[in-house]
Amino acid sequence: MLESRQVTGYEPKPREPKLGEFGHAGDDHVVPFEVSALDVRGRAVQLGAMLDAILSRHAYPEPVARLLAQACVLTVLLGTSLKFQGKFILQTRTDGPVDMLVADFTTPDALRAYAKFDADKVAALEAEGKVDEISLLGSGVLALTIDQGVHMQRYQGIVQLDGITLEEAARVYFRQSEQIPTDLRLTVAKQVLAGGQEQWRAGGMFAQFLPQAPERMRMPDLHGGDGDDTEAGDHPQDDAWQELLMLFSTVEPAELIDPTVGAERLLYRLFHEHGVRVFDNVQVADRCSCSQERIEGMLRGFTAEEVRDSIEAGRIRVECQFCSKAYEFEPAEFLPAGD
Repeated sequence: MLESRQVTGYEPKPREPKLGEFGHAGDDHVVPFEVSALDVRGRAVQLGAMLDAILSRHAYPEPVARLLAQACVLTVLLGTSLKFQGKFILQTRTDGPVDMLVADFTTPDALRAYAKFDADKVAALEAEGKVDEISLLGSGVLALTIDQGVHMQRYQGIVQLDGITLEEAARVYFRQSEQIPTDLRLTVAKQVLAGGQEQWRAGGMFAQFLPQAPERMRMPDLHGGDGDDTEAGDHPQDDAWQELLMLFSTVEPAELIDPTVGAERLLYRLFHEHGVRVFDNVQVADRCSCSQERIEGMLRGFTAEEVRDSIEAGRIRVECQFCSKAYEFEPAEFLPAGD
């Protein structure tokens, strides 16, 4: 049976399960999986304490927090699949009340995120009872960027956000940019803890169809499939991907975030008839990359006029948008001698 316990992003990996037990990754750990009978690979995650820390430090209005939580889940699912040292960045730029979402994952385990929004416009939507993801985002773009470092070219996929959700936009990204059959589920909720305290939780799962058998690669309903040009009976009917879509459609939002279910148990529920294999989980943490040295380097790139404009009460104070940590500097360090 599954061991139920609280796991935070800063705890070590859980102990090795005993014979007859399932391993239980717990919160803030991504679980890669494979269903070889369907040629499907994917990842599942439940975010708990780490996500709550990211959202709570900014005291976002609830609709904004829900949007950013979805961005965090999607970023973690995709970022932990990187096989090199680098960064995966999700960013939206739109004309809606929530005009920017940014979430970036730095390998091997660091996530940070923030949202930029118009508080008055968000409040107006709430007052009108028209708060939904599409209204909050408005029209614009979703950019998904893979950054392999200063000596490598960035790869970026752009998806138009116009009347679609983040989940739908992610499907469009995979269909257009990678041309890999992909499906995913994202969900966000607040959990009421003992004593009435509330904590943000989010969960997600995505799966991709990566067939190796030639006959599966020729299915007419897949991107690039050449099944339309073959005679009926040339290869047996194979509905592996359609079966995956059907199974994913049965996932209830509550299952994705329920800490008593967990990623492994949910995967077993979905795929036990075919057999599902899980791999070593990947721990993720609320960890910002800002530092005194990085901010100092940024300020040294300012002109003297920009430095003077940044002075308040005799000091330069810079606050990180992601983690809200404040850094203070002496203006004289960045101004010409005698200025």
